[in-house]
Amino acid sequence: MKNKLLVLLIFSIFSCNNKQENLKILNGNALGTTFSIRYLDTSNKKFDAKIDSLIKVVNKSVSTYIPTSDISKINKGDTTIVVDDIFEEVFLKSAKIFSETNGDFDPTVGILVNAWGFGPGKPIQNLDSTKINELLKFVGFDKVSLHNKKIKKLYPEIYFDFNAIAKGYLVDVVGRLFERNHIKNYMVEIGGEIRARGFNQNNEFWRIAIEEPNFDGTRSFATTVQLHNESMATSGNYRKYRTSANGVKYVHTINTKTGYATPSNLLSASVISKSDCADVDGYATAFMAMGFEKATNFLKEHTELKAFLIYVDENGEIKTFKSANFNN
Repeated sequence: MKNKLLVLLIFSIFSCNNKQENLKILNGNALGTTFSIRYLDTSNKKFDAKIDSLIKVVNKSVSTYIPTSDISKINKGDTTIVVDDIFEEVFLKSAKIFSETNGDFDPTVGILVNAWGFGPGKPIQNLDSTKINELLKFVGFDKVSLHNKKIKKLYPEIYFDFNAIAKGYLVDVVGRLFERNHIKNYMVEIGGEIRARGFNQNNEFWRIAIEEPNFDGTRSFATTVQLHNESMATSGNYRKYRTSANGVKYVHTINTKTGYATPSNLLSASVISKSDCADVDGYATAFMAMGFEKATNFLKEHTELKAFLIYVDENGEIKTFKSANFNN
């Protein structure tokens, strides 16, 4: 689990002419958050109903908050479920990122997410190292497999949680909807996850603002970036946290190796790539689990990714880092 930072979209004021009148705007709610969709079209095609349908089928497949979804049934031990193409693609993407990040991204962390009180399941009171070690037995994407559209789990207690990649995936399927309908210029944003193609109404690349990690509730921008037919996801752990009776903060990003929800020196990770939004969504989550040093080393080996990181240095000061290929 992770707390998504609010990524604000910057739109220029424009005067009315034929080209600019083609800008279409859709706003709504999906996956427990909001969405903002903008696209250019010369026709009067309506996408509202189709987008609502996509939201429903994604929820039915991978939402842990819907008891009748496929993922909820699988989590409850139903071995008869034949998963759909949505579940299969999310599963395969997760397996790839799990392998590349050496387990720092791991959707089987769900049993710990619930235990710490960050998921739909019942939290465990007075968690201690003994109980956490017991739960870690049921964490590990290498303990699950997909054969002939059916999930096999090494232990029935293994609990899938695709929330760290589902919003990005929904962004992708909406973007693919536009592309099937020959919409070349669009921007889809759901809960801070973004997929942009082509240009905006001013014939410019879509420009996005990344928020600074302000702890006092105010808002300011750390930087802006233009997306050149790219996807972007931002993850951070400083807005949502729980505080224990003795004042210890437990954040949404759970370390899949230790089982503990503890803060790291990385406050925010924004990842950009020409790949799908689901992919950068997963990498952003992994970076939060890695921490600043490990994330920057990973970026050196994966130049297909661009990243803007906000972290706390050894003196307790907030600093920013841009990967060598990051251009704004």
